[in-house]
Amino acid sequence: MASLLCGGWTGGARKSALTPLGLTLLLFLAPVSPSIAQVERVDKSNRRVVRTSEPDYPKIVKHAHIGGSVRLNVTVLASGDVAKVEVLGGNPIFTESATKAVLKWKYAPAASQTKEEVQINFTPD
Repeated sequence: MASLLCGGWTGGARKSALTPLGLTLLLFLAPVSPSIAQVERVDKSNRRVVRTSEPDYPKIVKHAHIGGSVRLNVTVLASGDVAKVEVLGGNPIFTESATKAVLKWKYAPAASQTKEEVQINFTPD
């Protein structure tokens, strides 16, 4: 499961196969903790998240007990729809999944477009 922290971050997501050596290195670099999903505001905006979508946790990474986080910068239209997601930083293994999930989010309507920062934490079981 993944935990979600509102904040901001974008970047190109790409698919790649993990080699046994790469997977071993990631095991040493990634924190291991129980799997949870949570959304928390990181920025000072008053914009409320009305609906979230939990990101898919890549199976090979989850089974290897690898965790990480992704920071996103989210452009939210006045209507509350997410228009754009930019990766600011984090574990590249999780960026595509985090970006796809946040694009499905819905925020409360506002007078104008806003930028929100989101952090999504992935923690394996």
